[in-house]
Amino acid sequence: MKNLLVTGYRAHEIGIFDQKHKGIAYIKKAIEARLAPLVEEGLEWVITPGQYGVDLWACEVVIGLKKRYPHLKLSIITAYLNPEEKWKEDKQKYYKDILKALDYYGSVSKQPYNGVWQLTARDDLLLRKTDGILLFYDEDAGEASPKFMKQRALKKREEGNYLYLSITSEDIQAIADEEQRDVQDSQ
Repeated sequence: MKNLLVTGYRAHEIGIFDQKHKGIAYIKKAIEARLAPLVEEGLEWVITPGQYGVDLWACEVVIGLKKRYPHLKLSIITAYLNPEEKWKEDKQKYYKDILKALDYYGSVSKQPYNGVWQLTARDDLLLRKTDGILLFYDEDAGEASPKFMKQRALKKREEGNYLYLSITSEDIQAIADEEQRDVQDSQ
């Protein structure tokens, strides 16, 4: 596998409203645990839609992994121009800092948000240009935006050679529980 799409929840969909939330560290550890073996096996590109949440946390993970794996490349492909322009200033700065570390940035539509068709076109492109997906989504937690990407990725997997990997809330909780045990054991 050469190209992997990584996406999932927007931050607000899982109750995260700032970068200081302790859950982000556990999400990033889960992403890294899934990505590192793939990079060892030859993964070259990680591509995200660049939404505020799992997409950008995955970017942070890849930026860190690039220190150990300099061949690894990172891309954000957005649905439309300037998706961050309505975000709060701190989130815009965070986004722009990540953009500086990318190997490729592009947007499917060369205009500001104009309709859901832009999101569909972006998802079409991302699924077409990748060999698999790592998706953080839990159907048990209720419906959210990653539901549609999951449906499309599973359909693509059924049609042929497309890898579907997932991260669930249980995976994140297991990492948090393990860290708690480690802290208690060290005291």
